[in-house]
Amino acid sequence: MYKIYSVIYPSNFENKIGFDLIREGVKKHCINSPGASFADRMHFSADLLLIQKLIDQTEEFRQILLSGSSFPLSDYADISVELKTLQLEGTVIDIETLFGLRISIVVFSECLNFFRKKTQEEIPELKKLSDEFSYNPKIAEIISQIIDDKGQIKDDASPDLKHIRKELIQKQNNASKRIHAILQKTKKEGWVSSDAELTIRNGRLVIPVAVAYKRKIRGFIHDESATGQTVFIEPDEIFEVNNEIKDLENAEKREIYKILTEFTKILRPEIPLILDSFRFLGIIDFIRAKAIFALDIIASKPALVAEPVIDWFNARHPLLFLSHKAQKKIVVPMSVSLNRESRILVISGPNAGGKSVCLKTIGLLQYMLQCGLLVSMDDQSQAGIFSDIFINIGDEQSIEDDLSTYSSHLLAMKVLIGKAGASTLFLIDEFGSGTEPRIGGAIAEAVLEKLNILNSFGVVTTHYANLKLFAANTSGVLNAAMMFDTKKLQPLYKLLTGNPGSSFAFEIAEKTGLQKEVLETAKKKADVKELDFEKQLQDLELQKDVLKKRETELKMADEFLSEMIDKYQKLSEKLEVQKTEIIEKARNKAEEIISGSNSIIEKIIKEIRESSADKEKTKLLRTELKIFSEQLQTNDTLEKKPVESKTIQSSTKKNTDKKVRVLESFIDKGDYVRIKGQSTVGEVLSCDSKEVLVLFGSSKIKTTKSNLEKVDKKPDLTSHKQRILNAGFSMNLDEKLSKFNTTIDLRGFRAEEALEAIAKYLDEALLLSISEVRILHGKGNGILRNVIKEFLRSVKEVKSTRDETLENGGHGITVVAFRNSFD
Repeated sequence: MYKIYSVIYPSNFENKIGFDLIREGVKKHCINSPGASFADRMHFSADLLLIQKLIDQTEEFRQILLSGSSFPLSDYADISVELKTLQLEGTVIDIETLFGLRISIVVFSECLNFFRKKTQEEIPELKKLSDEFSYNPKIAEIISQIIDDKGQIKDDASPDLKHIRKELIQKQNNASKRIHAILQKTKKEGWVSSDAELTIRNGRLVIPVAVAYKRKIRGFIHDESATGQTVFIEPDEIFEVNNEIKDLENAEKREIYKILTEFTKILRPEIPLILDSFRFLGIIDFIRAKAIFALDIIASKPALVAEPVIDWFNARHPLLFLSHKAQKKIVVPMSVSLNRESRILVISGPNAGGKSVCLKTIGLLQYMLQCGLLVSMDDQSQAGIFSDIFINIGDEQSIEDDLSTYSSHLLAMKVLIGKAGASTLFLIDEFGSGTEPRIGGAIAEAVLEKLNILNSFGVVTTHYANLKLFAANTSGVLNAAMMFDTKKLQPLYKLLTGNPGSSFAFEIAEKTGLQKEVLETAKKKADVKELDFEKQLQDLELQKDVLKKRETELKMADEFLSEMIDKYQKLSEKLEVQKTEIIEKARNKAEEIISGSNSIIEKIIKEIRESSADKEKTKLLRTELKIFSEQLQTNDTLEKKPVESKTIQSSTKKNTDKKVRVLESFIDKGDYVRIKGQSTVGEVLSCDSKEVLVLFGSSKIKTTKSNLEKVDKKPDLTSHKQRILNAGFSMNLDEKLSKFNTTIDLRGFRAEEALEAIAKYLDEALLLSISEVRILHGKGNGILRNVIKEFLRSVKEVKSTRDETLENGGHGITVVAFRNSFD
């Protein structure tokens, strides 16, 4: 059983590992200070149930964002301090605090309603969280009766206030009219300049009068100009009115104070519940920020287990990922596994090859996970819980080098050995460095041996051969290497477990241009056999990796070829069967055609004989025979019954009409048509291979030829019946037009639901010849907006799209303009 109370070493662990930057990345997505406050208090935990809950909450919110749903959380007012003050008897809420309370209660209620509309299966943890909070809806009702959307006290907040304001407006209008009249009179008299305007002094309207004429106007002088050439006079005749106005303004203030006092008495018992709602908004703000940050770093939720284990696939350092993303570079992911059998990983390899980044990635992702954050790795990864994390990093890459001396390094090892246990994770960079290599390597090996006996988990980086040998010969300890391209002499930043890596010191020195004679001398002094062995081992691993990839490619190609051969054999067999069926069907059809042809010819000859070769009838019969011949050429006879002569059944005129209808079965401009199944006849205004524009009464409709059928003649628009039909058709369109709303609200829709609704909405708008519509999708994170914009680009009838003006909704609303249907 792991410990709930954890040890994180050293005290500046978060700065060393880079978690302080992760915290800031989350905070920047918080809407208000309560959410940011929760981000500041985010901390490491070893409580599996708590970690699971925090991660599930974040993952559920991440799925909400991915679905395109517009979450209602917006900029709420943090008035917690003011509300706590109002708990004291005798205090009264001010208008600004009341307005902030109104906004926050609306946001709180909308958030609760959003979660309550979701099912338990969709967001179990977020629903559980939202069920813990509630509010009194009567408070919201009372606030809406007192204050409006602009933060002003409503006239009808009380009957007395309504009466006061009505009287106040009346007296202000009277005073304004009178003083304007006096101003015009003084201008005519020449006592004030022609361009003079009323101004305000001491809260009263006054007239700017030249000092020479100040006695011409009876009144009270409130002020004079800096030069003393102008005095500001309030005329006597409006002085009393202005006093009355002042009294009414004071009465208004007293009435508002009375209203706020009464409301505060109602509010005071509800304040604890409202403070809880502010806490809820802060928590949701924080969870939402974590979810957005998870999307930034492409993070996911691994499977959590109740034991120390690391089994990660394609893990990426989140800060390095963001940095590389800005530079349009990629981060090479790593897969790493630590378990009870292989608990300690000894990573070796060249300098600047990624050893330290690998170690920091493991430390940072594990710490993030145990702070309740989603982590940048594949979701099929498995992650365990550690009770303690120790880190000993002293480099100059990005972490302050406050443990660079060997004595401080030994102090850290002392603390680690004293605290380490079976659920401890330790991370040590450049293990054993800082002193004489042989002694430093020996002490490092002894420390590693002790940590292995304590069953601790850890990752160390080193260049020391004795530590590589220790890992190769010790149960529970495993070698790993950062791969290096020996041909290009550059690191591959890829972690490979199982074998140690070479430092490639000579190869890197040669690449930097160090003199050859110096290198040759160094090689003689070094153990060249050992260096060659490490290089050959690295080359073998690279070749093994290449062969593995080729084997996978060949296997996939072989499977693809087998699949194609199988498909070809099945297709060949199917074609043979279809060939036999087609030949048989064609033979039967040919026999039917011959039989039908003989019958028609015999019948026509018989009719010619019976009519004694009458020229008119013979001509009609020849026309029939010609039509039948054309049908044979177009294979119509395979689908239709043989043409029968109408000569004996009807008059010559009817026969002729029938032939014309057969020959003129196409629709063209000027023809008269009706929609299949309808009675209203319209005239074709234009047509092409795809669409036909038809005038039905006073309405123009665009449709396809397949929806229409041609009629014999122009409709009699003067007939009573036709007028009724046309009127009914137009009324139907008018009714649809009157009910059509030019704005569609898609807030809260999933992406697929929104697209389905838009498709139907656009079809109806085009049918009614609407020129412009508005799509309300909300701002949120822009996911739904982007999906809708992408869909609109695929609709050919859409001429243009733009965001609504800022005062009318900004980029929360997309305005769609259609092309002219009759261009």
